[in-house]
Amino acid sequence: MSPTIMTAIGFTIIFAATALGSAMVWFFKGEISHKVNTVFLGFASGIMIAASVWSLILPAIEGAAAYGRLSFVPAAAGFLLGGLFLVLLDHVVPHIHKGTGDEEGPHIALKKSTKLFLAVTIHNIPEGLAVGFAFGMAASSGEYGAYVSALALALGMAIQNFPEGAAVALPMKTVTGSRRNAFLYGAGSGAVEPVSALLGYFLASSIQALQPWLLSFAAGAMIFVVAEDLIPDAHLEDHPHLGAWGVMLGFAVMMVLDVVFSF
Repeated sequence: MSPTIMTAIGFTIIFAATALGSAMVWFFKGEISHKVNTVFLGFASGIMIAASVWSLILPAIEGAAAYGRLSFVPAAAGFLLGGLFLVLLDHVVPHIHKGTGDEEGPHIALKKSTKLFLAVTIHNIPEGLAVGFAFGMAASSGEYGAYVSALALALGMAIQNFPEGAAVALPMKTVTGSRRNAFLYGAGSGAVEPVSALLGYFLASSIQALQPWLLSFAAGAMIFVVAEDLIPDAHLEDHPHLGAWGVMLGFAVMMVLDVVFSF
């Protein structure tokens, strides 16, 4: 498979998986059960945590070898900057947290469905950036193995986007009263991923010195989403074993993908 085809597939599947997950709204009569929601969000959390470690932070540290003993600086600083980026988005984009119902950002007269949609959309940006940074780094190095590793990351993001898309669209059906609108909101929330992936690709492929910083930046942003949204929304306190096993399974799946695709 050529690097160009792998890049195109990587950018496409992260959105397609979200759309397919959102399509589950046509097959469920009611909302998703609390137990299934806990497993879905726990699984998504596990994949994002593993992807942040295996596919982003470790390569960022390796890529900063020129820093010598300070090779941890880009990884640590970029990681924290990724979290600050999400805090900034929370302050400038009007949205509602699905789990708590709390409103954040500017108080603008928008429909509840729109604010819920924006909440999911801004938290999908880090996933797209992560995939774009990985492929951009592969393009600058020209190594085939780097493209394969980037494709593994994209596949992992796609796997977790499927249940995430369902977890977004099904509650939207109750809010909007329409399966069609719920699907469009769910699928639309994933459209930001290939767009942010393109941005990440051009940044990482154009400015090689920033690559370690960019990779860890994406990792920090994803971990922030896990800690602020996915884990709280999973309500692990109600179903601790289901949630914990969801996280464990998601982590294991992403770890296996990264190892298998590295050979």
